[in-house]
Amino acid sequence: MKILPALLALGLVCTAQAMAQDRMPPIPADKMTDAQKKAVADYKSIRNTDLVGPPWSVLLRVPDLVVPSLQLRLHNLQNSALSPKLTELAILIAARHWTNSYEWNAHHTLAVKAGLSTDIINAVSDGRRPDRMADDEAILHDFCMELLNNGSVSDATYERALGKFGEAGVVEAAGLQGYYSYLAMVMNVARSPSPANATQKLTPFPR
Repeated sequence: MKILPALLALGLVCTAQAMAQDRMPPIPADKMTDAQKKAVADYKSIRNTDLVGPPWSVLLRVPDLVVPSLQLRLHNLQNSALSPKLTELAILIAARHWTNSYEWNAHHTLAVKAGLSTDIINAVSDGRRPDRMADDEAILHDFCMELLNNGSVSDATYERALGKFGEAGVVEAAGLQGYYSYLAMVMNVARSPSPANATQKLTPFPR
């Protein structure tokens, strides 16, 4: 009679392993199409580094997406209408919304470097509204959360964001949620694992 519980436990382990399996691992160079090889070369030319790991290795399944997606990333990094601190806060909010640990791990360090407090980061990770935020942080946080949860923002939320960031900043904040939701969804579908050296991992929210 003890065999059945053992088999059930084994089944749960196998199911968990299957759920964790990387569906779209990096494509070996000798298996790439000409279009994929060109996308890899273009990526290296623009960023001066090799295309390795998600989300880029996943997007490579549609080679035409690689360079436009990279250009958006570089804009966010180099020419955002929002400060680096606010940009990273917006990215972490999107990563937490989609429970994407790869994205969270990559931007956690950048957020700390940009001056975002660990208290705010921890609150976002827990799914809580941070207690002590500067005015610009609070306005951006509420804008992003309302947009993600409701699919739009109220007039009051819009006016607060407009008054603080201007039209360019409002578009930037909305665009960051869209762009990093896009990357998170792609990686979630691919079940992209976090890097081996990842120090941050998100816990899924109860459902």
